[in-house]
Amino acid sequence: MAMLLFLGLAVLTLLLATAAVALPPPGCPRTCGGVAIEYPFGVGPNCSLSDGFSLECVRDTPQLRLGTTQQQKVRVLGVDLLRGKIRTTNAIASQCLDARTGKLINTSWAGLDAAALPFRFSDEDNRFFAVGCSGIVLLYGTAAGADDPVVIGCISTCFGNASIRTGRSCSNIGCCETAIPKGLNSYQLLMQKVAGGSPVNRCFYVALMEAASFSFEAADAAADGFYRKSSNGTVPVVLNFVVGSETCKEAQMSNRRDTYACLSDHSVCVDDGGPGYVCNCSQGYTGNPYLPNGCVDIDECGPGKQGCPDGMICTNFPGGYNCSCPEGEYKSNKNGVLICESDQKRSSLPVSVIIVIGVSGGLVIAVIAILITYLMRQRRALADVKRKYFERHGGLLLYDELSSRPGNTFTIYTEEQLEHATNGFDDSNILGCGGHATVYWGKVPAGGGGDDLVVAIKRCRVMDETNKKEFGKEMLILSQVNHKNIVKLLGCCLEVDVPMLVYEYVPNGTLYHLIHGGGGGGVTSSSNILLDESFMAKVSDFGASILAPTDEAQMVTMVQGTCGYLDPEYMRTCQLTEKSDVYSFGVVLLELLTGKKPLYLDGPEEERSLSARFVAAMTEKKVDEILDEQVKSEASGESLEEITQLALECLHMCGADRPAMKEVAERLGGLRKLHQHPWTQDAVELEEVRCLLHGSPEYQLSATRWYTTGSR
Repeated sequence: MAMLLFLGLAVLTLLLATAAVALPPPGCPRTCGGVAIEYPFGVGPNCSLSDGFSLECVRDTPQLRLGTTQQQKVRVLGVDLLRGKIRTTNAIASQCLDARTGKLINTSWAGLDAAALPFRFSDEDNRFFAVGCSGIVLLYGTAAGADDPVVIGCISTCFGNASIRTGRSCSNIGCCETAIPKGLNSYQLLMQKVAGGSPVNRCFYVALMEAASFSFEAADAAADGFYRKSSNGTVPVVLNFVVGSETCKEAQMSNRRDTYACLSDHSVCVDDGGPGYVCNCSQGYTGNPYLPNGCVDIDECGPGKQGCPDGMICTNFPGGYNCSCPEGEYKSNKNGVLICESDQKRSSLPVSVIIVIGVSGGLVIAVIAILITYLMRQRRALADVKRKYFERHGGLLLYDELSSRPGNTFTIYTEEQLEHATNGFDDSNILGCGGHATVYWGKVPAGGGGDDLVVAIKRCRVMDETNKKEFGKEMLILSQVNHKNIVKLLGCCLEVDVPMLVYEYVPNGTLYHLIHGGGGGGVTSSSNILLDESFMAKVSDFGASILAPTDEAQMVTMVQGTCGYLDPEYMRTCQLTEKSDVYSFGVVLLELLTGKKPLYLDGPEEERSLSARFVAAMTEKKVDEILDEQVKSEASGESLEEITQLALECLHMCGADRPAMKEVAERLGGLRKLHQHPWTQDAVELEEVRCLLHGSPEYQLSATRWYTTGSR
């Protein structure tokens, strides 16, 4: 009687545990058009785990609804439950020049939106491709767990068909490609044709698609081959899916077990790295982990299975199997293969076994001795490599010069010191990432035995190879720069392939954060202007031009990062000049005057570019409508008129018609002095500004290198 009561309670407990998880009723379709439909996906009422997993079978074609209102329909090509992936189609976006009307025709530029559903574009399986000539294409979207929007893109140009290469990857000639960020769940597309681009009969095609399905031929850049190879203008794309919005640990808590989706015995929960999780079968099991009893044992010993070598007895058990020998024989490993040998043979070779053991022991000792010798040589080789890097980067010259200076505060750090300062360059110490560098927060010993000094450590990925020997000289010059509006360079590390720089830590974030809020802004002009504890502006990365990338691929990455600040003349000439900096500074002025971001892709076409909107407002004498209310209330009308006119001149389409940076600084300095003390001018500070902007005979900076590093 007690046993029956126990069994009844166990059954009741199981029913209560699974009551809140809706299971598919009998009769739900298992296939549609040859595609297997497995739970949590389903076709029909109550056949799926939730609305996000509900599919439609339309004329033997499985379809999935996406978008916040689920108005976008995509064709389902297949479902991989155990990997948490669903393979669907995605429309190819295109922009063609109509030969008859001369107008641009756009198709499918809305992108896909899965933000409200349990799907994310797989960053492992997909890439962002563009096929055609002379175009810049941007993907603007959102990613799960990220506060700021995602902006990626690439540039494709054509300089003669002879340079176009065929294959499954792109080189920015005829086609371009870039990876997508992890967690991307919705996106829109934006394209800009480059002046002097494709003839009338050429189109530009863009697609976020499965990388394994992409192929490119040279003729595709000038014709519609890429589109014709697709399936009615669609290409495969892979979506990752998750269930729930919790981690495995949270979902398995006792008070939440009623919504836990991994219902099968012998199932495991796998975190996806963000909100939500997927279910899988335990090792040795296969099937559907989302259904009770859905995971079944894999019978490695069944007919046609090769669980054990020939001659051995295979014994299957739940979750695994065992290989054994018939009675009277024992297992032996010959050349990595298990075989069975008789006990008689085994007992007749005791001396041989002893010899084998002795030889094996000697070999083990010899291997250990060789390994120790190898490790010692590797350690010496590593020290030699570090010494060569130190000498290659001009470390000896820098060390000698610094040693001869009285009161020197510039420090040459070792790689171990900076690793210790950043806890092994741990991700939790990251302050920000740029196109070619990562900045870490860390603590280094302060001079004089005081408290540790908080610093920012810049770890670069690339370097101008032609100027490695000049790095020590540049550090020597930069160590002498001491200006209140420049982030102080405190030291460097030269015993690595790409040197690391150590700066003073500026605590109040960036000008971008102050104006717009949020977590940053990527690589922009206003995100490279830092604010100290008293909100004084400090320019970061000042003069570190030798760490700027020089190859074409890195330049493309940097141009992506400065979207909204980019000189329009660059679109025509692909050349950056000192007047390009003037244009970018004009955009920063607009951010301060309006409180708006340089690029707003969610708005109407005429309001997406802040600079274009400002120029139009100045022309129509309606600039007062876009100025920030706080700016209008605190500044005089005369000052606003002067500053807006200066910003307009900085944003002139022709670089030759823009003022020089010296003139811009002097005019702003004059306005500030008049605002503070109309009857006097501070000649000392004015001269300081001039020195900062134009340098001295000892040190001149390259405007174009400063631009490409994303530094202002």
